[in-house]
Amino acid sequence: MKYLKLLTPFILGLFLLMSVSKSENTAKYSLTIKAYNLNNSTGSVQFTLYNKDGSIPDEHFEKYYKQASAKITNKTATYTFKNLPIGKYAVNIHHDENNDKKIEKGWILPIEGIGFSNFEDIGFSNRPNFKKASFSLTKNTTKKIKIIYM
Repeated sequence: MKYLKLLTPFILGLFLLMSVSKSENTAKYSLTIKAYNLNNSTGSVQFTLYNKDGSIPDEHFEKYYKQASAKITNKTATYTFKNLPIGKYAVNIHHDENNDKKIEKGWILPIEGIGFSNFEDIGFSNRPNFKKASFSLTKNTTKKIKIIYM
């Protein structure tokens, strides 16, 4: 009985430590994405979220983690991804002017607007990939992403 009294605080402390540790690992956050610099308010904006190295580029939207679309108001659009675990993420935005969920291209380059997290411009020497576009999500976050037209 004497040993039980001595072990009780230890066991209780261990239980509390495990509870705190578990709640930190399962923390969920929101990521709000604001797309700006759209040429017009036609169509919708497709927000694509990635969480793995090598997932960008993804021209046909096959390697994404989550995807959603939003209406355009005054040449801007906003969407919030909720309940995301801590991790590395990258965002791709597509101004889907004809709502066909495909990036319309001219000869080589897209003719509909696109944007990526951490990118203000895109070119042959500045191509998006997961490493360049990714950021750490450790709290509720808002990202503004410029839409680029080629």
